[in-house]
Amino acid sequence: MQHSTHSVDVKATTPKEQLLEILKEKSVCRGTFALASGRQSDFYVDAKLTTSEPRAALLVGSVGWELVKEIARARNVQVDSIGGLTMGADWMALSIGIAAYLDSPSRDIQTFSVRKSAKKHGRHKLIEGNFSAGDSVVIVDDVVTTGGSTLQAIDAIEASGGNVAFVIVLVDRQEGGREEIEKRGHKVVPIFTRADLVDRNAGRRSHIAIA
Repeated sequence: MQHSTHSVDVKATTPKEQLLEILKEKSVCRGTFALASGRQSDFYVDAKLTTSEPRAALLVGSVGWELVKEIARARNVQVDSIGGLTMGADWMALSIGIAAYLDSPSRDIQTFSVRKSAKKHGRHKLIEGNFSAGDSVVIVDDVVTTGGSTLQAIDAIEASGGNVAFVIVLVDRQEGGREEIEKRGHKVVPIFTRADLVDRNAGRRSHIAIA
């Protein structure tokens, strides 16, 4: 397995450009990999190496929160809480939640984590953290391939009385997952796509409709 050998581009001046360079440097791997879907791939994005890194986490929070605000305004929806399926969503959700608090404490945006199965002890919870029935939720995920983990989180939230406002993913591998989620009626906006990670300039010119 080989990690990308990109170094952070000194020309990357915006938070999004800086985050893209860190993803390329830390998270893009080449080799032979079995994906969660069962497929084989020679391209793997170990996004947790980025989302768990303090410098990058600040950027994930900043970029993610600005995107949340932009989409919420465009779609005229309220956001009460942010989270997704553990553990791909965990660091990302908390980073965005912290950025939201620093930007506007009065918004009281909460974060949560959806377990893959309910706890078998204690309160037998499937959703950990600060989620309440009736919340308008942003589902996040670090990487979407088939959409399965994102849909699992959506199902858990809806079954628990939440409403999914929209979905944000850090990286869309462009293998049909975003389309599968949108078939369920949920808007998906990626921060980056696979094309952004393999094309040095793509991340600065790509555009995904948010409305």
